[in-house]
Amino acid sequence: MTSFDTEKAADLHRHLHSHLPSDPALRVKTLESLAVEKGLVASETIDAWVEAYSEQIGPKRGARVVARAWRDPDFRARLLDNAGDAIKEFGFEGSATGHLVAVENTDDTHNMVVCTLCSCYPFSILGMSPAWYKSSEYRARAVREPRKVLAEFGVDLPEDVAVRVWDSTAEVRYIVIPQRPEGADGWDEERLAAIVTRNAMIGTDRILKAEG
Repeated sequence: MTSFDTEKAADLHRHLHSHLPSDPALRVKTLESLAVEKGLVASETIDAWVEAYSEQIGPKRGARVVARAWRDPDFRARLLDNAGDAIKEFGFEGSATGHLVAVENTDDTHNMVVCTLCSCYPFSILGMSPAWYKSSEYRARAVREPRKVLAEFGVDLPEDVAVRVWDSTAEVRYIVIPQRPEGADGWDEERLAAIVTRNAMIGTDRILKAEG
């Protein structure tokens, strides 16, 4: 007679479900499959867009802008004067960055970006906005208590460092130029860009590390 081990069955159930995608991922995959099946889009096109946003359009574009600003004083000046025009040198212009403004962190100033109305974001150079950026909690608290929000991201600022919060709109969006970390002198743009984080360009990260 075959025996049934409830504990083994439960372990197997947990094991199988641990390898399943999350509910949102399953829903996305279902919608993708339906769109491909109905001929609305080719699977190759979806793959190309995913690769573009993850490998090219994502924060790597903004990181290249920051790296050049660190290395080239003339470009930095153009970026701070008119970021929308300056990034055209990379071919990164678009509707999300037509009125881009660059703000620069210094020893005594830290910049932080939010969109209190919705989730306006320069996605053409920073990729898709993170979920927390779109959350109502971040959008409300970033303006009211920016130091507390920054502390929750691990950024503990001394009292003598001022915090400036920039509110994005459909017309004006921002990129934070973080400070170049010590130990990165003489690095080329590619190496510098590799240490620039997306959060640093939003302002929820401050101290970058010269590693690699």
